[in-house]
Amino acid sequence: MSLPQAGLPPSTRTPLLSGGDAELKRQELLGYFRETWTLYESLFDCLADEQAYYTKAISLRHPLIFYFGHTATFYINKLIAGGLIDSRVDPHIEAMMAIGVDEMSWDDLDNSHYAWPGVAELRDYRGRVRAQVEAVIQRMPLTLPVDWQSPAWVILMGIEHERIHLETSSVLIRQLPLAWVKPQPHWPVCPDARHNRASVPSNALLPVAGGTVTQGKTDDTYGWDNEYGTLTTEVKPFKASQLLTSNAEFFDFIAAGGYQDDRWWDEEGLGWRSFAQATMPTFWVGSPDAPRLRLMAQEVPMPWDWPVEVNQLEATAFCRWKASQTGQSVQLPSEAEWLLLREQVEGDQPDWQQAPGNINLDWWASSCPVDRFRQGEFFDLIGNVWQWTTTPTNGLEGFRVHPLYDDFSTPTFDGKHALIKGGSWISTGNEALKSARYAFRRHFFQHAGFRYVVSAHQEKMSLNPYETDEMVSQYLDFQYGPDYFGTRNYASALVEIACGLTEKRGAALDIGCATGRASFELARHFDQVTGMDYSARFIDVALQLTHGEDFRYVVQQEGDLVDYRQVRLKDVGLGEAQARRIRFVQGDACNLKPQADLFDLVLASNLIDRLREPTRFLNDVTHMLRSDGILLLSSPYTWLEAYTPKENWLGGIRENGEALTTYQALQRLLAADFEELAVPQDVPFVIRETARKYQHSVAQVTVWRKR
Repeated sequence: MSLPQAGLPPSTRTPLLSGGDAELKRQELLGYFRETWTLYESLFDCLADEQAYYTKAISLRHPLIFYFGHTATFYINKLIAGGLIDSRVDPHIEAMMAIGVDEMSWDDLDNSHYAWPGVAELRDYRGRVRAQVEAVIQRMPLTLPVDWQSPAWVILMGIEHERIHLETSSVLIRQLPLAWVKPQPHWPVCPDARHNRASVPSNALLPVAGGTVTQGKTDDTYGWDNEYGTLTTEVKPFKASQLLTSNAEFFDFIAAGGYQDDRWWDEEGLGWRSFAQATMPTFWVGSPDAPRLRLMAQEVPMPWDWPVEVNQLEATAFCRWKASQTGQSVQLPSEAEWLLLREQVEGDQPDWQQAPGNINLDWWASSCPVDRFRQGEFFDLIGNVWQWTTTPTNGLEGFRVHPLYDDFSTPTFDGKHALIKGGSWISTGNEALKSARYAFRRHFFQHAGFRYVVSAHQEKMSLNPYETDEMVSQYLDFQYGPDYFGTRNYASALVEIACGLTEKRGAALDIGCATGRASFELARHFDQVTGMDYSARFIDVALQLTHGEDFRYVVQQEGDLVDYRQVRLKDVGLGEAQARRIRFVQGDACNLKPQADLFDLVLASNLIDRLREPTRFLNDVTHMLRSDGILLLSSPYTWLEAYTPKENWLGGIRENGEALTTYQALQRLLAADFEELAVPQDVPFVIRETARKYQHSVAQVTVWRKR
């Protein structure tokens, strides 16, 4: 194959999901698949020695033999999961090469040993898979537009997955010993370079007006799950470097002792720097004073005007050093700031006859000078190398996973993976789109560099993994999840009962609030609400929701399979107005402190049968209510010695040989201070355990007014 200067064949442009003729779209998809397959295999032409297939380029990744087979096994595994084929090509290979190790920490070594198949065996396997996939494309039902449920989506998922590995495998080839690789004419290196640092153009900071950035994929192309949803960000004015940081500009940091000065490195950076024994960028070879540059399959004299390629830890250290030199708040851009810059580039990959930057393999199989491609007032807003940001990846509002690839994005929602934007010279397909959202650990190497900004933006680096604590996840689903079997939301039902019997709406206490749904519902009606729970984890979740953040959690499907869900107040009709009225606190219902201000309502939902001393609670809470205040108790009365010593059970026992129910005990205990305000009523609730197992319970609700 070749990389003509006039651009790649049309089949390499990302196909649109819509169209007027399904059969023409089928041929377009077939051409896109074939071009991707051939392109990926041609990358491995750069391996000159069989050792290159079987020796790890870096300790954190599998050897390249795995990735040679992995993209083919991905098709088969997804086609089977999607019900598009019913038999495997090679079960052994498809099991061995199903899952990579791309998300490991720099000090988390994989020392496993594998009996990898031979190169010839894998080539044969790949040939059989190709024939299988082509047969599926040619016979699958196809209606337009293509959507998540379409068989064509599974095909596109396989194609775009292989294009990702086209790039990541090229980085691994670049990290192999030079003796094991060889340049190829169909992977041409840019011939333009300045080898004298003094001739490299100086960088400059240009002003960028602020604006509103709206994210969320709306274009008519294939996308990964984290691209969908919505997010609107107000970006304040900032300044951005006109050029990507060049090798020459980064050299000033090295010459100033930047790699040796701990001031410029955070804790994570210091750990990586010590582990890697880094004194200069990883692709610089030789002495830091007179380095050469390692490309994918060769070393060349240092092209000082090409963009430096570093990990995010190195880029951030440079920015701290630069800030100290200039007295300005130099940092990496946020994702939103990059998107504002991206508006200066016209169009997107499907529309380009030839890319307006060094991207999509439209130009070279290497970087090129940082002043080669002007895009608006700047250069290389897209292409050449990926650009690190400060933004940790996360799902947009409304994020949901595709059922056939539920772990594409979610493992990276841990606060440890930073987004890269703009694409590199080898970024094709989805990677070359404006909507692309890829992220790597901050120590990771990609064909990635950076531009810097002067900005007042402070990235929020909070960790927001999917909650896997079973109890927290279960309560989130119970309080904010869907209704099951026609049973309405329990918290809403209780608040409706309480408000129907409460005249004064000043202050309310939701005790045993768990993750806070009833507290938020009460805040629709009361001026002030206190949500109290013994569990700090529950309170942390409630506070996060109060601050307007979303919260993600997993629910078990069956066995090891899980589903991913998201909680946002606005999804249940709640928002800032309610959040402002709530104070969440940790507290012990059996050790309540005297309150200066009394409550008009105390709601104790499913609490009394989970306390070690329920009688003490009832005595204490009496003194927390105003005269005419309302106490609402709900409970299924499931007394268990694991929670309450049997001698402290209120009911469900025999007293002097006679049955004593909890309701009878409550009438006795509360008679001196309360009058019963309504006939007890039953309120059902459903708690989901798995996709096919639910707890269906009925709580008794009693309402009492303090005399």
